[in-house]
Amino acid sequence: MSDRAISSPTLDELRQEALEWGRRPRARGAWYVTEHMVRAMRAYGWTIVVGALGQPILYLLGLAVGLAALIDVPIVDGGREVSYLVFVAPALLMTATISVASEEFTYPVMAGFKWRRYFFGFNASPLSSSQIATGVVFGATARMVVVAVAYFAFLCVFGAVPNLATGSIAVLVSLLAGLAFGTPLLAYASSIQDDRGQFALVQRFVFMPMFLFSGTFYPLATLPVWLQWIGWISPLWHATELGRALTYGRDESVVMIVVHIVYLTVLAVGGYVLARRIFTRRLAR
Repeated sequence: MSDRAISSPTLDELRQEALEWGRRPRARGAWYVTEHMVRAMRAYGWTIVVGALGQPILYLLGLAVGLAALIDVPIVDGGREVSYLVFVAPALLMTATISVASEEFTYPVMAGFKWRRYFFGFNASPLSSSQIATGVVFGATARMVVVAVAYFAFLCVFGAVPNLATGSIAVLVSLLAGLAFGTPLLAYASSIQDDRGQFALVQRFVFMPMFLFSGTFYPLATLPVWLQWIGWISPLWHATELGRALTYGRDESVVMIVVHIVYLTVLAVGGYVLARRIFTRRLAR
């Protein structure tokens, strides 16, 4: 047996090793938060499944069998003459992801900061505040993907997507629409200290007017000018206009296409950046 002493690690080496282990989760920290958010959705998983499948069926049956049957005159939109169902289908797709955003970026965020305070638990680990905010966005986006794909599939079954090749891109547009509405809402929700009905007010005075006055069920130009501004600032209208250009070839100028994309992107990125800052400020306390 060798007389050579087995060298033991020094205190500095142990400290360095501990720091290295502490850095490892941080490299994929946002995905750990995403995993938690997705797993937490299993508590209301059936609600997600039923909503993703049932909502498009009810809407499309109501429009295709009900309302559309009463509207014999085709809708003339952007130089194209289409049935009412084809006209309204892109707006319903965009509304579906925005509705998910209005759910995932409100009460779950409040729970993470106040009711269950699991964001502070995340922050006590090697996860950074910005990674927590990013994970929340990724988790909500995962649910949006499920809803958007299911909704688009039903649109195809009902024959509401004449241009299937380009129409499939509308799924990506719907995700951008959800984030354009959702990340500013995330920033607002993360700044709230106490729930005093703010989210109910958002639903009544932001989401519902946007849904009703963004050219969802009729061309925006049919509204009086003093109401059209709601559509102009609404991410739903911008996304719907892109969706209509993709699904049935609505005549849209290149300038307006760029305006729609830039507007949605600025909202999504700007809201995300602001939300990260608010997360960092609150979790640093």
